Amino acid sequence: MPGETSLFERAIPVLASLDMAASLDFFHKLGFETHDVGDHNYGIAIREHIEIHFWLCTDRHVAENTSCYVRVNDIHALHADFAKRIDVGEVVETPWGTDELYVWDPSGNLLKFGQVK
Repeated sequence: MPGETSLFERAIPVLASLDMAASLDFFHKLGFETHDVGDHNYGIAIREHIEIHFWLCTDRHVAENTSCYVRVNDIHALHADFAKRIDVGEVVETPWGTDELYVWDPSGNLLKFGQVK
């Protein structure tokens, strides 16, 4: 409604990292600006309007059972960008009307990038 103030600004996923340096290096390769802010216990990766945080975790099961979904405006441009930086699969058409790209980070977190058709 006009004049209403939104209560929410954005969501920032916080993913498990088994090795903070490896996580931040991987996201740097993807074109993110990265910061180790907690004496290797906490990290931040930022690219454009996307911010992803990491906490140091010793349980691989946690990371391997975690995912993050990021909506994008041009999945094919993102795929081309990532393909220059890392080995990445193809864009997948889903039955629910999105094109998606799946990337696993070094800790086993699944990053899903998607665009509504």
